[in-house]
Amino acid sequence: MQATLLLSNSSALWAQAQQQPSAWGLLIPLLAVLAIFWLLLIRPQQKYRKQHQQMLSALRTGDKIVTAGGIRATVVGLRDEVVQLRIADQVRIDVDRSAIARHQHQPEEQPKS
Repeated sequence: MQATLLLSNSSALWAQAQQQPSAWGLLIPLLAVLAIFWLLLIRPQQKYRKQHQQMLSALRTGDKIVTAGGIRATVVGLRDEVVQLRIADQVRIDVDRSAIARHQHQPEEQPKS
């Protein structure tokens, strides 16, 4: 009798261990991974893209820029999607706005002592 009781008791425990986890138990970790993915990858890329678009729309003649190919130039003309750049004396090229990577940072002048 004790053996039968012991077997039925252990089979009941085994059946409880074999049950599927609830949907919430599976959904919460998935949502946490998606939230972390969004915070670490997608949001910073959207922020950079917005800043880059603002920089491109604020371009003015005379700005010193660097293209995606590494060419350092000065903006001499602006059209809708094309920017004319001066890369040397008497040398001008036309590039797409999207080819402009950033403004060229000029080194700060050191005070002479």
